Amino acid sequence: MNRDSRRTVIVPLDHGVTIGPVEGIIDLRKTVNLAADGGANAVVEHKGMIRSGHRGYGKDIGLIIHLSASTELAPDPNKKVLVASVEEALQKGADAVSIHINIGAADESLMLSSLGAVTEKCQHWGMPLLAMMYPRGKDITDQNDVKFVKHAARVGAELGADIVKTNYTGDPDSFKEVVEGCPVPVIAAGGPKAKTDEDFLTSVKGVVEAGGMGVAAGRNVFQHPNTVGMVKAIAGIVHEDMEVADALKIIK
Repeated sequence: MNRDSRRTVIVPLDHGVTIGPVEGIIDLRKTVNLAADGGANAVVEHKGMIRSGHRGYGKDIGLIIHLSASTELAPDPNKKVLVASVEEALQKGADAVSIHINIGAADESLMLSSLGAVTEKCQHWGMPLLAMMYPRGKDITDQNDVKFVKHAARVGAELGADIVKTNYTGDPDSFKEVVEGCPVPVIAAGGPKAKTDEDFLTSVKGVVEAGGMGVAAGRNVFQHPNTVGMVKAIAGIVHEDMEVADALKIIK
C-alpha cells in the first residue's frame, strides 16, 4: 500500500503459468523495470521467476509471490492447486503472498481448504495475504454480476485474507456493494485487455469512487505499448484522485 493514499497499484506477472510466455512477459526483467519506473507498488510473480524478474537490478518494488496455479491446457483450468508455501515465500524475501480461489467452480471445496490453510500460516508468520477471489463455474452466469462478486469477496475476508482482489462489476454503484460487504480492503482485477485506454482508466476511476483500494492490472499494463505511461496514469487516479482525462494525457 502507498503510505499516503493507503491504496495500491499492483501489476500481476504470473500469467506465464496460466497462458505461457505471451507478449509483455517474455522478458520479465524488462517488464518489472517498466512497472517500477511507472510507480507500481508491487508485482505478482511465481517463485521460480524471482531471479529472472525481480532480484538484483532496477528500482525497488514490492514482491508478492503467488502460491497457486493451473494452466489453460488443463481439463479444468478453474481448479487451482498450491504450488508454493508461505515458508518458501518468507525464505525468498516476499513482501506478501497471493492465492487464487474460484468460487462456484467444481473444486471450490479444495480451493477453500487451501485458502484456510494458507491464512493460518500467514497469520502465524505475519505474512500479508492477497486473496484473488473470482466467481467462476458452470452456474455463474455472469462473472461480473454484483451478487456473485460480492459473495466471492466476502468469502476471502471471512477466511482471513488481508486484501481481496476480485472482478470489477462495471460501475461504481454496484462495486460499492462489494466494498461495503467486505471488511478488508478490496482491489479490482484489470481483466482482459480493454478496447481503449479510456475504457480501462474509466473502470479504474470507478473502483476508487466506489471505495476500492486500488487495482491489480496485468495485460492492460504489460501489453500496452507505453507500459510506464499506463502505470503512471493508473497511479495518478488511484493515489492522487486524478480525473480520467488528465490520466490519458500522461499516456499520450
